[in-house]
Amino acid sequence: MKNKTLVYATYLALITAVISGFSNFLNKIAVTAIKDPIVFTTLKNSLVAIFIIGAILVFKKLPEILSLNKKQITKLLLIGIIGGSLPFALFFTGLTKTSALNAALIHKTLFIWVLLLAIPILKERLSKMQWLGISAIFAANLIVGGFTGFRYNAGELMILAATILWAIENVIAKIALKDISSLTVASARMTIGSIILLSFVILKGGASAMFVLNPEQWLWTLIPSFLLLGYVISWYTALKYAPATYVATLLVPATLITNILSAIFITRAFTLTQFASAILLALGTILVVFFAKKVAAAPQSELETVR
Repeated sequence: MKNKTLVYATYLALITAVISGFSNFLNKIAVTAIKDPIVFTTLKNSLVAIFIIGAILVFKKLPEILSLNKKQITKLLLIGIIGGSLPFALFFTGLTKTSALNAALIHKTLFIWVLLLAIPILKERLSKMQWLGISAIFAANLIVGGFTGFRYNAGELMILAATILWAIENVIAKIALKDISSLTVASARMTIGSIILLSFVILKGGASAMFVLNPEQWLWTLIPSFLLLGYVISWYTALKYAPATYVATLLVPATLITNILSAIFITRAFTLTQFASAILLALGTILVVFFAKKVAAAPQSELETVR
């Protein structure tokens, strides 16, 4: 992998982390305002799907979609089902039952599940120094200020289940992105997922709730929609050009963003613990990024030297 490509993917992954950090904080407010978490995520995802379909037309990706073979279509269907529907319903229902910080911490274990899947399935590799960086990032998230411990309730379990499903989706997406554009993969995830979610809402008899939202509720639907649009596009593009383990690890700093927002708007205090967390996070990210370049450039026979 060329260093320029890895640098490009790194910037995109870190942008995704920033978007995710804001989303974790704002989604808690938004899902409370909308009341019904399934209706909220269905509307939000449907809007994103419409935006991406528009981008497909603008960037003339329709011929690519029409030329997909059966194997490619199967991968996209799996991405839509596993990543675009059920986990969203689980995550946002769980978010109504726990804090934004707890939800962010659970969601950011995504990189652990991706590691467990990508190393044996995708044959990705990490150096010892990268493992050290990952450990520092994880430690930074464990000691964030304001965290009072997990409650092990239904909400947290729902978010954990959603996170594992998204990890599975990430591995499938990484395989699909070898010969499909990131925009097409993102389109499949959001469009297929939205159709499934919308069908569920209709069967549940909750479709009418989508047409009675007040202006404030529409605002709290649109803001997370734009954030999700940015997240999906930057995430899949980064995933196309860098290892899944690397991209997933760089998503973890989002928890610090959520924690800073919570400190500013909720607790109104930035503690020494939070400062220590920020230092660990910066150190871990530097180690992961710096040694990723060496691992990417080194052939398999020289990996032990890099390590």
